[in-house]
This record gives sequence, C-alpha cells and structure tokens, in this order.
Amino acid sequence: MPQLSARGASMPASPIRKLVPYAVQSKAAGKRVFHLNIGQPDIKSPKAAMDAIRNHDIDVLAYSHSAGNQSYRDKLSLYYQKHGMQLTAEDMLVTTGGSEALSFAMGSILDPGEEIIIPEPYYANYMGFATALGAVVRPVVSRIEDDFALPPISHLEALIGPKTRAILLCNPGNPTGYLYSKDELESVAALAIKHDIFIIADEVYREFVYDGHQHHSVLNLRGLEQHAILIDSVSKRYSMCGARIGLMASKNKALMATAMKFAQARLSPPTFAQIAAEAALDTPDSYFEDVVTEYRQRRNKVISRLNAMDGVTCPEPKGAFYCLAQLPVVDADHFCQWMLESFDHQGDTVMMAPASGFYTHAELGKHQVRVAYVLNLTDLDSAMDALEAGLKAYPHTL
Repeated sequence: MPQLSARGASMPASPIRKLVPYAVQSKAAGKRVFHLNIGQPDIKSPKAAMDAIRNHDIDVLAYSHSAGNQSYRDKLSLYYQKHGMQLTAEDMLVTTGGSEALSFAMGSILDPGEEIIIPEPYYANYMGFATALGAVVRPVVSRIEDDFALPPISHLEALIGPKTRAILLCNPGNPTGYLYSKDELESVAALAIKHDIFIIADEVYREFVYDGHQHHSVLNLRGLEQHAILIDSVSKRYSMCGARIGLMASKNKALMATAMKFAQARLSPPTFAQIAAEAALDTPDSYFEDVVTEYRQRRNKVISRLNAMDGVTCPEPKGAFYCLAQLPVVDADHFCQWMLESFDHQGDTVMMAPASGFYTHAELGKHQVRVAYVLNLTDLDSAMDALEAGLKAYPHTL
C-alpha cells in the first residue's frame, strides 16, 4: 500500500463527530437519540435569507471575487460599525465557513514548528488546523473550578518564546460558554503588543450573551490594529451552518494581502450562500432578542438539571450555547459510547461530545463532556432524564 503522510496520521479525530457510527446504530435499533454533541441550532434561519435563495434571477452561477462579493462586504462593514468595529470591505475576506477563515489566518502567520497559545479546553478543530499546517499548539489550562476563566496572564506569558506567533481566544467560548471580560482581553492585548504577536479572536457567538453581560471584541481595543485578527461566521448567528460562510478580518494590510493568496488559491467562497448571508444582514434585532431568550431558558434548564445529578459539576456559561460538565465516570469517552451502544431510558438516549478532544492534554477532559443545548425545552428535559438514568446505570462510575 502507498505510504500516507505522518501529518495525516497525526490529525485528531473530531470529538464532536467520531461517535456518529454508534448513533446511527442506535437509531437503527429503534432508539431516539438526542443530539447534544454538535452546535447545530434548531432555530429557523432568517426568512430574508431563505427568500433571497428562492427568488434569485441568476442565469449563470459564476465565481465571486476571491475576497467575497463587494456588496456583501460593504453591508458587513455597516454591521460591524453597529458593534463599534471600524472595518471596511478591504479589511475583510469572506471565507467558506469560519473554519476556512481560521485556516487562512493560521496559514498566514504560522510556519511549520511555530507556536500558537490557546487556553484549553478549546474548540477541537483548532488543533486540527494547526496540525495540518505543521504548527504547534501551546495550551494554557483553564480550570472547571474557576468556571474556565482566563488563567493568570503570567501563565500565558511564560509560554511565549521565540517561536510564538499568536494567542487564540474564542469569545464567547466553545466548548465552555465562557465570556471574557474587558479586563481579561486588555491583559491579553497588552501581552500581544509587548511581544509583538497576533491575537486571533474567534467571535462567532457574539450575539449569544446572557444575564445582562456584554461582549467585547478585540477590535474594540485600542492599539491592536496591527495585531488583531477577527474570525466570524453566519453559521450560529443566523442558524445557517450549511451556508458555509465565514469571515477573516484585520486592519493589518500585509496580513490581509497574504491571506488573499490563500483565498485566490481556492478561487472563491460559495455564491448562493453569500447571497443568503447578505440578505440575512437585514434580520431585525427582535430576531436575536427572541433567540437569546430561548437559549437562556435552555441554558437554565440544562445547567439546573446537570447540577442536580449526583456527582455532576457544571459551571453556568455566560455565552454561546455550550456547557462543559464533569461527570462521575471513569472515562467519559467510554461513557458516551456506552450511552449510544448499550443504554436507553424508555427508548431514549443521548449523544454528547467527550471533552478529551477539547484538550491538548486529553487526560484533563477524561471525566468531562460538552453539551450543546440546541434542542427545545421538552427534548432537553427528556435528554436530561436519559442522561441521569444512564449515570445511575453505568457500571464504571467514580
């Protein structure tokens, strides 16, 4: 057999999707599987976006500009201005999902063997993108006992060396739902300026913030014009995961010119999806008010149910629609597989994402799972019933 690459062999499997075969088998056996493993909202996509696709008059489905449609980027600049970010169309690259934006950003600043610092637990695909580039993730551990707050800034600075090129933050966070304060962001900004490195800020959950808290973007911080890179996406904001439209933005012209070469190599982002994303920008604020209210109710339901279970600990997230729970099990990977393969509660079972895949040091997540509260309240209640029954029946508890 021809030899495969060492880089390919080192690519991590997705903790979000690796149990899919067991879920398929579970459904084939007649079980109802509640999918809490993936951030796929059940909220309807905005009507304006769907109408724009249905009512088009396109005769030739052509390439767009490699940076994305000019009309979309112009309209995006108005969206960002509403959030206090002064971005022009020339500061933006429309990408095929936020994933491609992250890949472009990392590819533009990281050579093989160079390093990026990321608070862990982190979105699992960050490791995948870094591995694909031959770059090295240097994790700094945030602890469930501290609600996954940013570790002391001295811990981040201790990791900075001659190969460090960036710090990556997800705000609000996936998988924890943690929302960084302005003070935390300013401390990271000072570090980036001091050591002349980049901050990559994944802000795709910007709209989903609860309990009167406020989201602060790195692009709102002074002095970061040459250091800040914004990653964004329509996937979660407008419940349009299948559109695959994201964004990379920065005021650093040399960086954006470099990223453009990656964009030209893949030709262009998808045309139809850009049309839908542009139309989605007309979505009224009431849409987000209703969605945030719904997610807050779902969060409250899940967090209260989890913390009422024997031996379970789960901090209350301030944003996004995920939480990371510590379970009284010997191995969460095995437990999640067992729930699909060997257990049901009145015909119901639950699919979750084992947290080991959200850490560089997998053992730190050995007893943890990520739960995405993206189902309606009735289904969440049923899912929590199944999980609670599963924890009581599982033979390998702590």
